[in-house]
Amino acid sequence: MMTQKTKTWLGAAALVLSSSLLTGAIMTNRVTMGTAAVAADAPTTVAAPAAATPTGLVDLTTAAERSVNSVVYIKVTQNAKRQTVTVRDPFEDFFGDFFGYGNRGRGQGRQQEIETQPKRQGAGSGVIISADGYIVTNNHVVAGADEILVKLNDNTEYKGRVIGLDETTDLALIKVEAKDLPAIAIGNSDALKVGEWVLAVGNPFNLTSTVTAGIVSAKARSLGANGVESFIQTDAAINAGNSGGALVNERGELVGINAMLYSQTGSYSGYGFAIPTTIMNKVVKDLKEFGMVQRAMLGVRGGDVTNYIDSEKEKGNEVDLGTNTGIYIQDVEPKSTAEELGLQKGDVVTAIDGKEVTKMAELQEALSQRRPGDKVTVTYLRNKKRHTETATLRNAQGGTEVLEEVDIDLFGAQLKPLTDETKQALALRYGLEVTAIKKGKLADAGITKGMILLQVNDKEMRTVEDFEEAVKAANQSSDRVLWIRAITQSGRRVATAIDLSSEKK
Repeated sequence: MMTQKTKTWLGAAALVLSSSLLTGAIMTNRVTMGTAAVAADAPTTVAAPAAATPTGLVDLTTAAERSVNSVVYIKVTQNAKRQTVTVRDPFEDFFGDFFGYGNRGRGQGRQQEIETQPKRQGAGSGVIISADGYIVTNNHVVAGADEILVKLNDNTEYKGRVIGLDETTDLALIKVEAKDLPAIAIGNSDALKVGEWVLAVGNPFNLTSTVTAGIVSAKARSLGANGVESFIQTDAAINAGNSGGALVNERGELVGINAMLYSQTGSYSGYGFAIPTTIMNKVVKDLKEFGMVQRAMLGVRGGDVTNYIDSEKEKGNEVDLGTNTGIYIQDVEPKSTAEELGLQKGDVVTAIDGKEVTKMAELQEALSQRRPGDKVTVTYLRNKKRHTETATLRNAQGGTEVLEEVDIDLFGAQLKPLTDETKQALALRYGLEVTAIKKGKLADAGITKGMILLQVNDKEMRTVEDFEEAVKAANQSSDRVLWIRAITQSGRRVATAIDLSSEKK
């Protein structure tokens, strides 16, 4: 039975909203204006301008028609993982020769392949953003997938491949080899207003091409689920399988990628959350061009002013920052853009490039649209006095250069998890054995065939995926260094380091 992938935020208390069920078009009261008779002898007067007559209808059928064919069903498969282990028969020492084990040697056991992870399948949604086959979905829908099947609304199927993943925003870009696909029109999520009608289009519970309606309940919501988030909150029903689907406005334009629901049960209970297109557009552009997101960092730690004021009041302290909105700075990272701007602890950031930011989610959204090397103008309050400064944005490494994904092939090694026999012989619980090596980063660092990698940057090496994840994390870290702990077959411990920043572009 197929399971469905979704991402659910489990709250401490369920939010319940009393509202009527919305199906198809939403009708409002039609107002008609009558005409009163005028007496012949009545004085002539100038009539007041008539009030605008409400249209009486919010018609979402056009929006549904324009968007439903652009939303696809995504089926993902993770293949079963197998490992060779040594199996020992307790009777072998007594009856080994009798059963024909004599040539193998008593007590050595036999090699058997076992399944360490069963085959897994999941499902979600995606949105076609270009006619040549680029599709946006959630990172949590396709991360770790060995196979991706994409089915269009007309039941045409394609094999999908990953172009890039971004766990920080929970977005992914995949591609199918096709032409003339029904790409969706991309709208401006910044223009959305609270109370505006929206549609959620996706494939909940394997019910393909499902449309639900609701309004924008709030903007720039932060839930602490992703590294960068500024969610559009909506009461349009979002359920398991909607992940990666479209949130569209009344014109059928894409304004968000559905990502999460707020629930204690795992099913819709009033609120869903979508990633705005202001964030999506930049992520897609970077993944296409570089394979990874070029993330600009301001270099501050802090939080919403309202949260800071509330926390101080709980301590019995009265606070007057000159504002009740903005981002209160708790700390400034060294060699950062914030340090260049002259920001200090206690300052309150109120605007980025002239656009007001009232909370951390809005600051993250503003920065997510920029790249390292871009100029940024920051407005802030210090001792209730307004200041505006301009500086250059940097990445997590403190530089402005373009970062690209590290090609695993550059390491020049073939790795495999240790067998039980090797673990026992060397008294190890885990490790990756270097079974073949050629010229590359590992060889340059002194790693040779037969060595066993134990840890990379404090991450235990149990699978090849562990090594790949450690490399990816290091490439996006501030120092871009792989600290490797290894051991030889003789038991000699080896420690070495690989500087990823020295990679030639």
